[in-house]
Amino acid sequence: MRVGIDISGGDFAPVANIKGAILAKKLLGDRAEIILIGNAEEILSSLSDENAQPNDFEIINAPDVITMHDHPARVFSKKPNSSIAVGFEMLSKGRLDAFSSTGNTGAMLVGAIYKINTVAGIFRPCITSTLPAIDGSKTILLDVGSNADCKADVLYQFAVLGSLYSQIVYGIENPRIALLNIGEEESKGNLLTQAAYKLFAESDEFNFIGNVEGRDLFNGKAEVIVCDGFTGNIVLKEAEGIYSLLKQRGINDAYFDRFNYENYGGTPILGVKGNVIIGHGISNETAVKNMIMHSFDVAKSGLAIKINEAFNKI
Repeated sequence: MRVGIDISGGDFAPVANIKGAILAKKLLGDRAEIILIGNAEEILSSLSDENAQPNDFEIINAPDVITMHDHPARVFSKKPNSSIAVGFEMLSKGRLDAFSSTGNTGAMLVGAIYKINTVAGIFRPCITSTLPAIDGSKTILLDVGSNADCKADVLYQFAVLGSLYSQIVYGIENPRIALLNIGEEESKGNLLTQAAYKLFAESDEFNFIGNVEGRDLFNGKAEVIVCDGFTGNIVLKEAEGIYSLLKQRGINDAYFDRFNYENYGGTPILGVKGNVIIGHGISNETAVKNMIMHSFDVAKSGLAIKINEAFNKI
C-alpha cells in the first residue's frame, strides 16, 4: 500500500506534515509506504530535525508550492512541479493508492475531477464530515462545502455515496440515510428538500428513514445525513466553533472532545476514480497523522473502486 502526502500544504507546512508522517509510519510499520511529496531539501532537513530516518520514506521532489491564494483551475498548468500536481500525476498513473493534502481545497477538488476523473454517472463529487453522536457512534454528513447549490438528483447521489462510504469504510451493514430539513414531515422545507424527499422515498438503493432536524445531528438517529454543501458547511463550522468555545472556557468533556477535528484528520472526495483525501488547513501533526491513517483505511477498503463498480451497476 502506497500513501502519498503533500508536504507543502497547510498552514504549518512542512513541519506539521513531516511530524504527522513520522507518527503515522510508527503506527503503520511495513503495512504501507508513505511517500513524501514536496521540496526535497526541506523534507530532508525536517526529517533530520526530528531525528527520523529518510530511508523510512520515499521522497519525491516537487519544489513548487500551491498557496491558498492560487486559482484552483490554473495551478496545474502554472505550477506543474507543485506537490499537489505531482501527487495527482502519481495517483493517476497508479504509483499511489491514496493521495492526501491539507493544502488548497479547491486545487484538490479540481485535481480529483480533472486528473483522476469523476466516476461515470456522478454529477458532482462531494466531501464529507464525521459528526460524533452522543451514543458513541459516528454520523457522516455530506456535502460540507464543495457544492453550495444542488438539485434534487445531486442530493440523491450524495445519499448513495454516503451509504456506500458508511458500508465500505465503517462497516455499517444497512446505514440509515436521512435528509436534513426544518421539519420531519414530508411537506416541510424548500423546493429542493421537498423534491429530494420524493426521490429518496421512492428509492431502493439505500435505507431512507425520512427528514431529520438540526437537533438530530448528534443523537445517532442516522448514520448518514444528506444536505447541500452550503448548509453542510455552516453545520460543520458551527460544530467547530462550539468545540473552540468550550476549550476557551476551560470545559473538558469526553463527548465534546470528540468534536476536535484532529481526531478525524481528513475526508475522502467521494465520486472520483481514485482515493483522494482532504485535510483541514490548520492541521497539526496529530491531525496529519490521522489523515494518513484514514487514507490508508480508505485505500485498503477499496472505496474508490467499489463506488465505481456500484455506479456501473446503477
